[in-house]
Amino acid sequence: MRDQLHRPINLENTPKRIVSLVPSQTELLVDLGLEEALVGITKFCVHPIHLLKNKTIVGGTKQVHYDRIIAVQPDIILCNKEENTKEMIQELEKIAPVHISDVNTVEDALELIEKYGLLFSKEERARAMIREIAEKRQEFADFVKDQPKKTTAYFIWKHPWMVAAKNTFINEIMRGNGFLNYFEDPEVDLSRDQPESAELVLLSSEPFPFKEEHKAEVQAYFPNATILIVDGEMFSWYGSRLVKAFDYFKTLHQHPLN
Repeated sequence: MRDQLHRPINLENTPKRIVSLVPSQTELLVDLGLEEALVGITKFCVHPIHLLKNKTIVGGTKQVHYDRIIAVQPDIILCNKEENTKEMIQELEKIAPVHISDVNTVEDALELIEKYGLLFSKEERARAMIREIAEKRQEFADFVKDQPKKTTAYFIWKHPWMVAAKNTFINEIMRGNGFLNYFEDPEVDLSRDQPESAELVLLSSEPFPFKEEHKAEVQAYFPNATILIVDGEMFSWYGSRLVKAFDYFKTLHQHPLN
């Protein structure tokens, strides 16, 4: 077995005790029927919400309490190339085998589901989930194929202003919606860039919790754009959340986008 960075993962048996340091992957594990096997999660693993009461919280995605991870005796620790740091992973590998995901496309997401199915002996459930996502993705593609494409900015943070850049999973989801990413790089200077030609601005609910009151501030920089608050989990959580995401995108397209 290799992870998505093609690193070998050496395991004698199916892992029975899992630490997950990525919220979307935690949700995926639960939906694969592995909730009982989860022994450690991050404070951001909020789906399903009862995990925060029932599981050991080992820290966040960038900083963890290594002593808590050692205490739960994991057989494997699940990480992500972007969510977790190299320094963390080096320390974690001293505790247990570490599986690292690297998801930039929907195909990468489906591959990860398949890998988890094999890794945790949940092949049948993983295959069923992959089929359902593929069907919903195709149905949505048919739904939007005749809709005009929109030059779009997708904001994930302020102070400083940051957007979803190209070559990211969010960018892939934007493309599937017919939203053409206005920006190449994640950090932008709105006072300098003056992006007046953007047609649509999406303010994500996470990681920065954009609310309705932020719309007017952003509108000043994008006077000709439609501005919407969107569910950031639907755009960025690449596990089993994809089962729900394409139905959500349909409702988004029912808004007047021009």
